Amino acid sequence: MKLPAGKSLVMMKQTLLTLLFSLAVTGTVMAGESVIVTSKMIHLRSAGEREWSTFPESGQQKELSVPFEAEANPSEATLLLRQDDVKQGWSVELNGTVLGKLVPDANDQQLLLAVPPNTVKTGKNQLRIFQSGKLDPDDIRVGEIVYFPGSKQQVLAEAQLSIEVVDGQSGKPLPCRVTIVNIDKTLVATTAQSNERQAVRTGVMYLSEGKTQFRLPAGTYIIAAGRGFEYGVDFRTVELKVGDEKKVQLKINREVDTKGYVSCDTHIHTLTHSGHGDCSMEERMLTLAGEQIEFPIATDHNKQIDYEPLSRKLNVRQYFTPVIGNEVTTKWGHFNVFPVQAEGPIPDYKLPDWDGVFDSIYETPNVKVAILNHARDIHSKYRPFDPRNHLSLTGENLDGWRLRANAMEIINSGATQTDFMQLYCDWFGALNRGLFLTPVGCSDSHDVSRYIVGQARTYIQADDKDPAKIDVSQTIQNFVDGKVLLSYGLFTQIKVNGKYGPGELVPASEDLEVSLTVSGPWWVSADQISLYANGELVRREKIDSKDQGGVKWEGTWKLKPLPNDCHLVAIATGLGVSGLYWPLAKPYQPDAPEYKSHVVGSTGAVWIDADADGKKTTAHAYAERLVTQHPDDLEALLKSLADYDQAVSLQAASLLRARGVSPFDPELTKLLQDAARPVQIGFGLYAEAWRSSQIARATN
Repeated sequence: MKLPAGKSLVMMKQTLLTLLFSLAVTGTVMAGESVIVTSKMIHLRSAGEREWSTFPESGQQKELSVPFEAEANPSEATLLLRQDDVKQGWSVELNGTVLGKLVPDANDQQLLLAVPPNTVKTGKNQLRIFQSGKLDPDDIRVGEIVYFPGSKQQVLAEAQLSIEVVDGQSGKPLPCRVTIVNIDKTLVATTAQSNERQAVRTGVMYLSEGKTQFRLPAGTYIIAAGRGFEYGVDFRTVELKVGDEKKVQLKINREVDTKGYVSCDTHIHTLTHSGHGDCSMEERMLTLAGEQIEFPIATDHNKQIDYEPLSRKLNVRQYFTPVIGNEVTTKWGHFNVFPVQAEGPIPDYKLPDWDGVFDSIYETPNVKVAILNHARDIHSKYRPFDPRNHLSLTGENLDGWRLRANAMEIINSGATQTDFMQLYCDWFGALNRGLFLTPVGCSDSHDVSRYIVGQARTYIQADDKDPAKIDVSQTIQNFVDGKVLLSYGLFTQIKVNGKYGPGELVPASEDLEVSLTVSGPWWVSADQISLYANGELVRREKIDSKDQGGVKWEGTWKLKPLPNDCHLVAIATGLGVSGLYWPLAKPYQPDAPEYKSHVVGSTGAVWIDADADGKKTTAHAYAERLVTQHPDDLEALLKSLADYDQAVSLQAASLLRARGVSPFDPELTKLLQDAARPVQIGFGLYAEAWRSSQIARATN
C-alpha cells in the first residue's frame, strides 16, 4: 500500500481506503514511494491469560507477520508504527533483520525504527513483530505501520514548531512538561532530542527553561503543557502544513495551595546509577524541575548519589533542595534510607535477615529515615507483606522478624496496587500494632515519561518560601514525626478541633470537630472522602467536585467521643487521569485483569488522646494490658473488650493466638456468642485472616 508524496503521517488514515483500492486494482508499487504495511491495530498476546479485561479473552494473534511489496533500499529507510500497552519485550524484524524493540511503555505512541541499507528487497518483504525473551503475559496493540524510503530526519522534516511555556501571572518561562499528540491522541515522534535544557521521549518533553523547537510531519496536533500536580494544564491545537514554521505559547497557573508544605519524592532512580529504566542523571534534574518536586531524595540501588553538582550545572538547583539517599536493595525487601553521605559507608544489603539489615542501616552515618518500599510487590521471590508471613489486620510478622522501619510506602505510582486501599489497610494494622510508620507517597520512577517522577508524592510540613533553601534537618524531622500529607492527584488536609494536624496528639475532649479540605487542579476531580479511626471507617461522604482548580470540597464533621486512643486518617478519591499529559500507570504486579484507576489524596495520622494520659496508646498496648489482666479468664477478657474499639479486639485475638489459644478454640467460639458486637466482629475477622494465612503457607 503506497502513501502518496505530500501526504503527512497524521493524514494516513484518510488515504488508506483509497490506497487499498488502488493497490487491489494495480497490484504494483512504484519505486521510491512509501508503503502502508498495515492500516489496522492488531491485538497480540504470545502466551498466558489476558492481562487486562479491556482486551478480549481470546482471538488475539501470537505475533504479527505481514508481507508487503517495496523497492530495495540502497540507503537507510524508516519504519513507522503505532504501539499501545506494551510491557514486556517485543522485537520488530524485517526480512530476518531485527530493527529494534517496541518501547516498554503502556502509553499509546508512535515508534520510528531505522531500516539499514539493503534490508528491503525489490518485490515481496516480510515484517514480523513477536514477543522475545521470557514469555510473560502481555496484551498489546500494534499496527498502522508505514515503510518510508527516507531516513528518520527526512520523514520528520515537513514542518517546524516552536513552543514557549510561561507562568500565566508573571509571563515568565517555567520548567514544565509538554506533550504532543495527534488527532488519535497518540504520542507522536519529532526531531526533538535530549540536551542540557530538555529531556525528550516520544511526544513528551521536559523543558527546564520553558522553550523548545523541533520539526515534525505536517498534520493536526494537540499540545499540552503542565507542571505537575499543583498547576493547571494548557492546551493548544495546531495545524501544520508542509513548510510551515509556527510558534505557540502556552500559559499555566499555580492552582493548588500547598502553603506550609514542601513536595517530596522519596523514591527516585536514574539509568546512570541504577542501570535500568531510561532516565539519565541529566534528564532526571530536568524532570524534577518540570514536575515541581521541591525536596527530591536520590535513591539509586545500593548507591549514594549527590544531585547537587549537576543540578547547579544545569541551572535547576533554584527549583529544589536535593537530599542524598539510598535504596537498600536486599533479598528480603527494599528500604529507602536518608540522609546519607555521598562518599560514606553503604548499608550492607547482602545480610540474610531484617535484624542484620536494619542494624546496618542505622549504623550508617546520618541516617534518620528507613522506609519499607512497595511491601506488596515481589522482588527476588520475596514479598514483605505476603499473607504467608504477614497478617495485615494486626500488623504482625508471622516469622518473628522485626520491622524497624519508621516509614512505609502507601502510594507508589510506579508500582500501584490493583486495590489501592490494600497498603492503607496494611499501614492501619501496623499502626495498631505499635509500629509508628510515616505514610509515604512516591513515584519509584526510573524513566523520563513511562512512570512520572513525583506523580505520587509526600507533602512534608516545612517552610516552603524558597525551594532552593529548604531546611533539610527540620524537614526530615517533621517527616519522621509524621507531619505529612500524601498526594496522587489530590491534596487532602485535616485539622482536629481547629488546631491539630498529622503527626500531632489531640488532647482529650468530649467533642471532636474534624475539618477537612480536598484540593486539586482543574483537570482532576474528587468524588468521595472517607475518615478512618484505627483503620475502621467512621464516616464517608460523596463529593460534588468543583470544575475549577483549587478547593474541590471542604466540610467539618463532629464525631462522638471515642472509646480509646486512636489515629484518624482522611482519604479522598476520584476518577484516575488517563490523558497523556499526566497518565496514571496500571498496576505493576496486578492481582486481577479488572482495574479502575483512582486519584488519591490522604492525610497522615492525627492521634486522639481519648484516655487523657498524654501519650499515643496503640490498640496493641490496650489489648496487651487487658490480656495480662485476665490471663486465664476468657469470659472476663471478652467483657472488658466491649469498652474498646474493634482494633483492640483484633490485637487481643492475635495475642491469644500467640499464647496458644486458637482463633477456633471451642471455648472461645462459645463465649463469643454472648460478646459485644464489635468484639465478635474483631475476633471473626482475625480468625478468617489467620485461616487464609495458614492456607497460603501450606500451599506455597
